[in-house]
Amino acid sequence: MKTSKVDRIKNFSGTVLVPLFETKTNDTVTIEFDGLAISPKVFTGKKDSYYLAVNGGKTYVFIGLGKTIDYKSLKTIFRRIAVKEKAILENQVVLNIPEEFGDDQVEAAVSGLLLGTYNLGHFKNEKEHPFLDTNFDLKICSNKEYTTVVNKAIKIAKAQLETLSLVDLPPNTVTPRYLATWAQEKGNRYGFEVKVLGLDAARVEGLGAFLAVGKASQNEPQFVIMTYTPKMSSAKLKHIGLVGKGITFDTGGLNIKTAGMVHMKCDMAGGAAVFGAMQLIADLQLPVQVTAIVPCAENAVDKTAFLPSDVIQSYSGHSIEIIDTDAEGRLVLADGLSYLIKNYKPEYIVDIATLTGSSVGTFGYECGALFTNNDSISKKIQEAGDAVGERLWPLPLWDSYKSDIASDIADVKNYSGKPVAGAISAAKFLEFFTQEHTAWAHLDVAGVAFGDDEFAKSKHATAYGVHLLTKFIENL
Repeated sequence: MKTSKVDRIKNFSGTVLVPLFETKTNDTVTIEFDGLAISPKVFTGKKDSYYLAVNGGKTYVFIGLGKTIDYKSLKTIFRRIAVKEKAILENQVVLNIPEEFGDDQVEAAVSGLLLGTYNLGHFKNEKEHPFLDTNFDLKICSNKEYTTVVNKAIKIAKAQLETLSLVDLPPNTVTPRYLATWAQEKGNRYGFEVKVLGLDAARVEGLGAFLAVGKASQNEPQFVIMTYTPKMSSAKLKHIGLVGKGITFDTGGLNIKTAGMVHMKCDMAGGAAVFGAMQLIADLQLPVQVTAIVPCAENAVDKTAFLPSDVIQSYSGHSIEIIDTDAEGRLVLADGLSYLIKNYKPEYIVDIATLTGSSVGTFGYECGALFTNNDSISKKIQEAGDAVGERLWPLPLWDSYKSDIASDIADVKNYSGKPVAGAISAAKFLEFFTQEHTAWAHLDVAGVAFGDDEFAKSKHATAYGVHLLTKFIENL
């Protein structure tokens, strides 16, 4: 999809998208636009409503925004139009920008339209959305200049579309090697370096916790390291480290899951968010240095699987007692965090993972759980999430929870064995491997990375984290 600017729609022939804020309650004033009059009896601009009209060779889509609207809702409304009204978007389309719109609202609208091209039917023979044609030209009608904003919106949506596909594709497609190849291809295209440690290299490096998780799978684990440095850099750059959980499928291991296993292809959604964020950060050429690690492995069941009560060695040199093989995500993250800190020494670190059902039990499907002892990071990352509709809320990291991961036989154990405070004890486990880093945050996104909405009949990816991480880094 390309975009171009037009100053008027008088001689335009095609579909006109007209976002409108809601008229006042009990208002009887008719909405007038381009010679059309819309009675308040049929349309007032109420949020989540839209009205179709045809006049003079044009098809108009009047899109209700309500009296006020947030970024996420606006993005969803435009995604809905792109999905439901695909038939009238096949030829010429112009988006009329209201005078009231600011940059963020233009970004949300354009990004939402492109997100509406996503189709969960990856293995169905279906016609592609017209917006995906490289020659399709979305015209932007405004008396202001929004070219930079529109280009950014398209880059955001493209990164999120990639992330949606990574999470929704089946585990016999998205293996650890698939993810490593994806990273290498995108690194070449967008401009970040990629190093992949396969099985033998990971053994040489001593990534024991990571290797333990993937040892029962026929799909070889891949420890993916990505490094982005902007082309134009004179002053000292801030250095941010990202770590994402890349478990391409989670059976639970020998502590096999008894419910919900069909959805466990989504257990790499944290890693997918990091992949998408790396694409977007490089595409936007943000003036920061970013090192990202995604340990990719499949937690399978086989005669070689690691056992409950095993004691394994981690990259940090600390021993880990395995209480539950289904608490595997924190093991690969532990090695990812340790490797990042020892070898790259970033100033800021954020890890993101679909880590615990406990976070879902606490927050439902409304927000991710945030853990950090750094007040500045806590404030900035919550502000970034609020701005783009990917919310977070903090939970404590009090030392009183240390006893949950204390082991008699090893330096630490991977699961408390208790039915309470699971998200917190998991976060304390990860904190153990951060070497008391003073600017680290852990995001448990189990409830928001994969779920139900209007855009598919089954649970599917949300791309949560891509925009959040990028916005946070952008605002550091």
